[in-house]
Amino acid sequence: MPPDTDQSLANLRLERDAIILYEALAGIEKDPQRASAFERIAANERRHAAIWADKLRERGLDVPPAPTRPRPRVAVILFLARLFGTKAVSDLVTSLEGDEEELYEGQSSPEVEAIAADEREHAEIWRRLKDPDRDPERDIAGRERWHRSGRSGTLRAVIFGVSDGLVSNLALVMGVAGASGPSSGQGHFILLAGVAGLLAGAFSMAAGEYISMQSQRELFERQIELERAEMEAMPEEEEAEMASIYRAKGFREDEAKAIAHRLFENPEHALDQLIREELGLDPDELGSPMRAAFGSFVAFAGGAFVPVIPYLLGSGVAAFVAAIVISLLALFAVGGAVSLLTGRSVLFSGARQVAIGAAAAVVTFIVGTAIGVSVGG
Repeated sequence: MPPDTDQSLANLRLERDAIILYEALAGIEKDPQRASAFERIAANERRHAAIWADKLRERGLDVPPAPTRPRPRVAVILFLARLFGTKAVSDLVTSLEGDEEELYEGQSSPEVEAIAADEREHAEIWRRLKDPDRDPERDIAGRERWHRSGRSGTLRAVIFGVSDGLVSNLALVMGVAGASGPSSGQGHFILLAGVAGLLAGAFSMAAGEYISMQSQRELFERQIELERAEMEAMPEEEEAEMASIYRAKGFREDEAKAIAHRLFENPEHALDQLIREELGLDPDELGSPMRAAFGSFVAFAGGAFVPVIPYLLGSGVAAFVAAIVISLLALFAVGGAVSLLTGRSVLFSGARQVAIGAAAAVVTFIVGTAIGVSVGG
């Protein structure tokens, strides 16, 4: 059944976003090979957009004009790419590609099938861009992994670290301000509490992230070493186990045995695939505890510093109001950044983040006021 008009319009908008994105990335990229890859994807996206435009014309409908500006999510990606390079935004771009794939999954038509083939090619291009030396035989699970990468990882940790720091320290500052009185001259106490909360929270986050990541890494490394030892001690049994995995995936007995035997001709490739299939791990992405700890420290401290800024410059009602205003703006910005991962609208995500932070601040301000009155009375 062909896509309806609304679906064709949605498909056209999505493809036009992709055209703007990849044409801009090609212009930003200095590496000719990467720029050429982006131009190739942009050409595919132009062809996809033409398909949906033709479908609309066949129904006697006017094709809306192409946008001159990217939507906010694409604009942010391009802004980051100009600042830090296209490699820094690869997770965000693959997240968008994943959204495109999910949109087409529920549609069934010859046009969608042709576009899906191009999207699989885009996935392969991104895998080669991320790791040009990678052996394709090592990444049998890659087709499913490529579009999930943008939904986790460093960017996610940074955004939520900033959110934690901002909400927790805003609540702390508002609580102390409520206890001392917003109009009092006790701004230095509020500043001290804010700085203490910033440092305590940042060090706590960093320590917790390091211990968590290091423990997880040690567990994964132990599991990998046990798998390696089993391969060395019982290669025939492990090959049979690999064949059973592929039988469970729907391969015939002879096909499963042939695949397993081919993999076990190279022990390292066989081990890599056993780790992925049996343990569900990616041996190339076990994580760095030090990087995770440092990232958590900086992200939390960055968010926690926002409500403290006004008290570095003044005190009293002016500092109190300024702390609220800039914190709410920062909360909206964090919510907008979250929309890069979730695909929700910037307005919805920003408003939700503001509501959560404001609720925490109001509650702690009321509690602080009550405590201040009881102590003072």
